[in-house]
Amino acid sequence: MKKEIFLCAICNCESGTCSEDCKFCTQSVKYKANIDRYKFKDIAQIVKEAKIAYSNKAIGYCLVTAGLGLNDKRIEFVSAAAYAVKKAIPDINIIGCNGTASVEQLKQLKDAGVNKYNHNLETAREYYPEICTTHSWDSRFETCLNAKQAGLDLCTGGIFGMGETYEHRISMINSIKELNPMSMPINFFHPNEALPIKANTLTKKEAFEMIKTCRNILGENTMLMVAGGRENTFKDDQYKIFEYGANAIVVGNYLTTQGKVASKDLEELEKRDFTIARYCKD
Repeated sequence: MKKEIFLCAICNCESGTCSEDCKFCTQSVKYKANIDRYKFKDIAQIVKEAKIAYSNKAIGYCLVTAGLGLNDKRIEFVSAAAYAVKKAIPDINIIGCNGTASVEQLKQLKDAGVNKYNHNLETAREYYPEICTTHSWDSRFETCLNAKQAGLDLCTGGIFGMGETYEHRISMINSIKELNPMSMPINFFHPNEALPIKANTLTKKEAFEMIKTCRNILGENTMLMVAGGRENTFKDDQYKIFEYGANAIVVGNYLTTQGKVASKDLEELEKRDFTIARYCKD
């Protein structure tokens, strides 16, 4: 049987306006990275990008906003965007990625058509103070619990290569297992000269092994999606990630970095005789 691969796309709906100090993130205003910065993207443009993503066989479409978490304005905006995308493409799965949130806030997104919520733990609880001081790891974990309580499928993962130890990596994966998410996004730190973290501390071999470790710990039922840093970390070997347990990727661009052209990913997956899923995994 051919291996089935799930594709997801990201829409950067609000960029570079975050006042948090996460050392891995160019969206923070504190580091003055050379990126596009804007408040809410026009909803017609979001729908246009969703149609392109769906034509490239993405079945998940993630609406990402910058900032600590949901507030009334963001709820109104994300709800309107989700409703518009769903009206245009009823079969697409809408993923909200809007920071910390309460159960009631997340229920409002669900009512608007959001199917899943992505909120990453980023790293181990014990290492988190090294990469962020303006909010706690516990608030992230609580938001993940809130998403499940609100009836949304949970996507939660993290970033490898930020100077953490192997023990920190295992600690984070075990915390993710405790949350039993539908999907784990696996990111690899992408350096930017403006950020306090200057280099990815993982080798390619270690990166492959971390995908394998995630699969071994989380089991066969969790979708493992390799997201940010795929091209930069694996280069010509990036499609070997599926040999180590990954079964999903992000196609197109990321938040503030360019990804591979989606058609190239589709060509490579077809060449390797993978089946591209047309419906999202429950």
